[in-house]
Amino acid sequence: MKNKLAALGGFVILAAACAPSKSVKMQQALSANETRHLESKYTGPKRRIGVVEFENKTAYGQGRLGGAASDILITELVKSGKFIVVERDKMNKIMEEQKLQAQGTVDSQTAVEIGKIMGLEAIVVGAVSQYGVKKEGSDYLITQSKQQVADVTVDIRLIDAQSGQVLMADSGKGQAKSKKKSFLGMGTKGGYDETLEGEALRASIAQFVDNISSQLNKKAWSCTIADASGEELYLNAGLDSGITPGMKLDCYHQGAVIRDPRSNLVIGHREEYIGSVQVERYCGDSGDCSVAKLMRAASAGAKANDVCRLVK
Repeated sequence: MKNKLAALGGFVILAAACAPSKSVKMQQALSANETRHLESKYTGPKRRIGVVEFENKTAYGQGRLGGAASDILITELVKSGKFIVVERDKMNKIMEEQKLQAQGTVDSQTAVEIGKIMGLEAIVVGAVSQYGVKKEGSDYLITQSKQQVADVTVDIRLIDAQSGQVLMADSGKGQAKSKKKSFLGMGTKGGYDETLEGEALRASIAQFVDNISSQLNKKAWSCTIADASGEELYLNAGLDSGITPGMKLDCYHQGAVIRDPRSNLVIGHREEYIGSVQVERYCGDSGDCSVAKLMRAASAGAKANDVCRLVK
């Protein structure tokens, strides 16, 4: 009996020694305030943005890393509750139909064209600029330890879909480790751990969400008038966009484009103030339609494609 217990104890120790372990590290640890912010549920108007498939500038994971990186960012943006994110497949389809550039090579003019078609405030483009895996290990008389370490760097740019200007450029680094131990030569077998790619990418990308939100919040939240009938305005934002009855907005006719004479970039539009409106109710089945009533008019009635901005 004692021999059987001893053998069982030895097996448990051997299994524990051979069990793989993983760890993931972001470039910067979250502060206590940031942690509380992530745990709280966001309630407010959501920004409508698109994410283009990222370019892979590394020799690893061709046809895989770029798409994985953009998908992870989309997931993190949606989880934050602050954004309505257009699916990557829809973005790619529009770009193909319009014969526009693909992946991380999207330029300012292309971003403006996509923004007009899809009603976006901003577009995120990016690239996996560095990716590498190294192996580490130790070898003792009875136990051995082998570890794979994946390091990745992801670069993004946030482009204003109205002006084409780059609102933000950011770079994130992430690391993921996979460790395997052996006892008396058992347990260290195994090839490349592909799950390291996703874990390292997620570690590098998670930090982008708050930075994107902070940059977009510098601009007043806006939506577009889809239709108008007398004092009632139909907006292309509703329950899904975080709009609630009682919210007040200022609306404007948008005229000719204003360009910077030096860079030729769009810096704004000529505008004529229409008046102040208040959201009364939701409409339609899409989740992104609401009806606002004109409370105080300053000019001729509103029409489709006019812009309304949230009053802070």
